Amino acid sequence: MKRLGFRYYQLIIVGIVLMAILAVRLFVLTVIQHDTWSASALSLSQKEIYTSAPRGRILDRYGRVLADNVHTFSVNFDATGMENEEINRVALETIEILESNGDDFTDEFPIVFEDGRFQYTYQQEIEEWLISEGMPTYYTAEQAFNQIRENLEIDESYDVYEAQSEMQNIYNVYPPISVKTMTFTKDQDKQIFLGIHSLDKKNLEYDISAEDAFNKLREKYEIDDSYSIEEARKILIVRQEITELGYSKYMSARLATDISDASIIMLKEKSSSLKGITVDSESKRYYPYGNTASHILGYIGKISESARAEYVTEKGYNPNDLIGQSGIESSFESVLRGTDGIKTVQVDAKGNLTKVISETEAVKGDDVYLTIDMDMQIVAEEALEEALTEIRRAGLFEGKYGNYKYGTAYDNANVGAVVAIEIETGEILAMASYPDYDPNLFATGISSENWLALQSKNARDYLAPAPLYNVAARTAVQPGSTFKMAVGLAAMRQGWSPDQKLKDDGFVMLGNRPFNCLIWTTNHSTHGYVDLAHALEVSCNYYFYDIGSGIDHYTGKDLGYTIEMSDIMETAMQFGLGVPTGIEITETVAPVPSEDQKLTAMKSSLRHHLNSNAEDFFESSVVRDEELLAEYIEEIVSWTEENPSRGTIIERLPDYGVKEERIEKVADDCKYSFFNQAKITLADDFNISIGQGENMYTPVQMANYVATIGNGGYLNEVTLIKQIQNHELEPKKEPVKADVTDEQLDAVIEGMKLVTGGTNGNMRGVFGSFPVKVAAKSGTAEKSGVIQPADEVEYIKKYLRYLDYRLSWADVEAEMNRLLTEEGSVYRTEAAAVDQAVKNLSGGRVTQSMINQWKDVYDPFAWVVAMAPADDPEIAVAVLLVQGGTGGYAAPVAREVIGEYFKLNADYNTTTLETVIQ
Repeated sequence: MKRLGFRYYQLIIVGIVLMAILAVRLFVLTVIQHDTWSASALSLSQKEIYTSAPRGRILDRYGRVLADNVHTFSVNFDATGMENEEINRVALETIEILESNGDDFTDEFPIVFEDGRFQYTYQQEIEEWLISEGMPTYYTAEQAFNQIRENLEIDESYDVYEAQSEMQNIYNVYPPISVKTMTFTKDQDKQIFLGIHSLDKKNLEYDISAEDAFNKLREKYEIDDSYSIEEARKILIVRQEITELGYSKYMSARLATDISDASIIMLKEKSSSLKGITVDSESKRYYPYGNTASHILGYIGKISESARAEYVTEKGYNPNDLIGQSGIESSFESVLRGTDGIKTVQVDAKGNLTKVISETEAVKGDDVYLTIDMDMQIVAEEALEEALTEIRRAGLFEGKYGNYKYGTAYDNANVGAVVAIEIETGEILAMASYPDYDPNLFATGISSENWLALQSKNARDYLAPAPLYNVAARTAVQPGSTFKMAVGLAAMRQGWSPDQKLKDDGFVMLGNRPFNCLIWTTNHSTHGYVDLAHALEVSCNYYFYDIGSGIDHYTGKDLGYTIEMSDIMETAMQFGLGVPTGIEITETVAPVPSEDQKLTAMKSSLRHHLNSNAEDFFESSVVRDEELLAEYIEEIVSWTEENPSRGTIIERLPDYGVKEERIEKVADDCKYSFFNQAKITLADDFNISIGQGENMYTPVQMANYVATIGNGGYLNEVTLIKQIQNHELEPKKEPVKADVTDEQLDAVIEGMKLVTGGTNGNMRGVFGSFPVKVAAKSGTAEKSGVIQPADEVEYIKKYLRYLDYRLSWADVEAEMNRLLTEEGSVYRTEAAAVDQAVKNLSGGRVTQSMINQWKDVYDPFAWVVAMAPADDPEIAVAVLLVQGGTGGYAAPVAREVIGEYFKLNADYNTTTLETVIQ
């Protein structure tokens, strides 16, 4: 009995201890951790609803809306707490409702079923891009990258990161390639897709096919076998949107935007059975003027995978948001973007709203007022397009202020730009580039078809039409005779008198090369004796050869002052050439000519020459050894500064793998085509003095250059921004005064007046009867080289029998493939390899010049710069017509823009945020 009693007490004690533990735990849960568990319980029944904020508007200087927002409806899906079976049913029904009404829906699921087989869309997109760039569909990312390098003639000494930077910053080319891994970004996207579904090689230890991936996802999401492949894919489209939310799964997945009224009604009617589906009001970006000012405004687009960390993680963007990708939309993203609204609600187990806990309204982004005048912008764009169209067919330009008959057709006149600047402020009044595009295409995400249509028409020619390219701010080319005002100012700064006359003797011989005046080239006559103003009037090259070198080449005497290229370039930079303009969107600034710049350029050219001809110049053992070939070429290139004698070069070359029979050829090339040309020569001075050579400027820079001449020599920062709502603009830098006198400026302006009003001025016919007196200068710039065809292989196929009738395409193709395989470090592209294959098989009979004989050459570029009124300038205009023929062909465009400015100027006197059209 005692033992039973003892055990009984033990049980009682154990029971008391357990009850005490439970009591303590209950106390902790109900008292100490009450708030924590209450919040946790509440969070399970809470839902946050996000309302996207409208972007700020973009308006012109008079309040006309250029970028707005329109009210639309989107379909969103919150699948929180739902079972797979229900998610699948709701997803399919929703997509089929949208389909039945012809509404587009988001389809980012990268597996398609076509022609009876599954495939990843990533490879399709890579192949579409390669085709659009004129490359074979089997190219690797490295081959494609190298092809672009070659097309753009990027220095071969640059590493891939430097080459990528030049592609983007100079040529605005953004190949879909990761240079870090040298893979297509679409291949990276594929790995991300597989990774988030645990289907990547890391998890499976093999590369999964599209069909296997599709079936594994069906299994993962319990998509019933009764669903067809097509139906299962529609479900997976929705699953992909949910999955891509990642850590933001508390947000709803957006399935469609800008849906029709019919879909809204049907979704509302079925709301009770479509759990988690909501039809929400939102705004869509809208550009009421379509293509007009597209390069200024820019466009919006989805947040890329590479940008997600910055925008979603760091800046708190919704993964569904669209952000500015170019132009003002990009530069002022932080201003234009609003603050999203958030509503925290309590819902029951069925998802029904029971209580609004808190709500923050969405706040629209701030408005940005531009300096441009939309009426002037429209006139500029219309005049630019008309001029290019009529030049291509030698037609008649019919303008508001007169007609102009183009005498010669230039078939390649497809690209151009015009910029108008307010002289006293640097404000851009109009900036047009052609071709252009409609930014509305991007408002809800652009299709692959539309995207490809906006790419360059010839990826091997960076001057080919490319609708997304901002020619006005990004295309830097030789200025031609429009540069002569800078040369005149530089000479006067060195001591030259604008009144002193020099005799034009027709041409100057430098060695065996004549440097002609145009009038001598055309009819073997001269301008006689001219001073600065009249030299500008008739654009006398001979006069500017003289004052740009400080030598009277007719008499052979010095002009009494010393002038070097650096003096000319210093003056040019004081007037805004070769320096950043201050414009708020991306621009190109090409390096100004200098000793260092020429040396670097010549080294790059020699390096390219040796690489391109490696098969011909070097022993095969060297060509096959990539590192050794690069080492030998760099050694030869390093002799450029030394410029050894021809004999010394011949002695050295055998030590660097050059074939015995090619030593003299390589030595002559190095000595006479490169080493001797690496220093600034009198020929370079001549070229610079007439706006040729290596000085290259954009239309924006050229407009500011003329504005600085017109305002007394004060260099303003160029701007597109007039005001920003709720923001104080940063104070503009004070204009910098150029080191010139008013008398010196008056001297060049007098010459510009004679261009439009003098007896021999080439724009007298355009501006002679114009109601406002204009000072202007035309320029005809020349670009050397040939226009590479979009597809070199097809070009060779077409002309092979004319190059060498003994060669067959089968043999050339085999040799091309051998070069790509065995000597891929030298012949990185089909274009380079196919040319070399022809040269190899011909035994050296076919040369590169023979191959190029059927390729087009660049037609001259037409420039006009102008300011008005001539005696008290208010507006400066620069017009560039790429391959537009003679400089005067651009004059009608400038006239239309100037005419529109003076028509409007009296109507709008003030510019504030409250300004409205009167």
